Amino acid sequence: MRIVAALGGNALLRRGDHPDAAVQEANVEKVVTALAALAHDHELVITHGNGPQIGLLAVESASDPALTTPYPLHLLGAETQGMIGSLLARALHNALPGRRIATLVTHTLVRADDPAFDRPTKFVGQVYSGKAVPTLARLRGWQIGRDGDGWRRVVPSPVPEGIVETDTVHELLAGGTLVICAGGGGVPVTSDADTGALTGVEAVVDKDLTAALLAEELKADFLLILTDVPCVYENYGTPRQCPLEDVTPTRLRRGGFADGSMGPKAEAAARFVERTGGLAAIGALDAAYEIVHGRSGTLVRPDLMGE
Repeated sequence: MRIVAALGGNALLRRGDHPDAAVQEANVEKVVTALAALAHDHELVITHGNGPQIGLLAVESASDPALTTPYPLHLLGAETQGMIGSLLARALHNALPGRRIATLVTHTLVRADDPAFDRPTKFVGQVYSGKAVPTLARLRGWQIGRDGDGWRRVVPSPVPEGIVETDTVHELLAGGTLVICAGGGGVPVTSDADTGALTGVEAVVDKDLTAALLAEELKADFLLILTDVPCVYENYGTPRQCPLEDVTPTRLRRGGFADGSMGPKAEAAARFVERTGGLAAIGALDAAYEIVHGRSGTLVRPDLMGE
């Protein structure tokens, strides 16, 4: 079975973690332990989030007096792909001796006229207190939105339209390679209609929506979205909280999940299942093997007549 596994941003840095390299290396070991069993039995493509990492690089870039202007988000996204991809590749090499493993910096096509550029919604970087918001907005020109009990920078998140390196990933899989790609949703680029020339844009593409598109283009059998909760909950965090264990895309979309948390994950799972007839699941990172084998998580399956 061909599986595309999308790791949440919590895979390397959890809320409250110091963003030190040693912390991320230790967390990667846990990630690889969860995925190694799947890699033994299946073709595996791994994608990952980069919200904490790209936010950290953006702060460093904005604060660096040696720079005339901060580095654009598309270049910072490429940096995070290389860093996180290296951490994952090394740990996977150690866990899966003899297995071919490749990290591929990946570019994701978006539309220049996507309305998301006028309505930033994607959270990146650390959580700030409300007192810091006016200063950050004034000094760095950021747009900042509420995320739970705190505040975080928000940036445009255009819809992924295609993945430039899909054919390369196909070839690597055909050779038995485990591929790490499309990290952070891929480097967002537009393509010139006449020449096909690629141009980076100031945005971060949602990694779950990119993972769904990648899984579709790779003709994957299963899209596995891994996060920090054991399954999808309706009315999460309220007295009416209820786990969803076996749902269709139609039923999943009725959940009304928030854009900044479960919303993109639910939409990605629904899109993949609708467009391919395959299966998707959402659940906890440390239960990856159990989720694929139907013992944990929320399974999303095709709509049947009458549902």
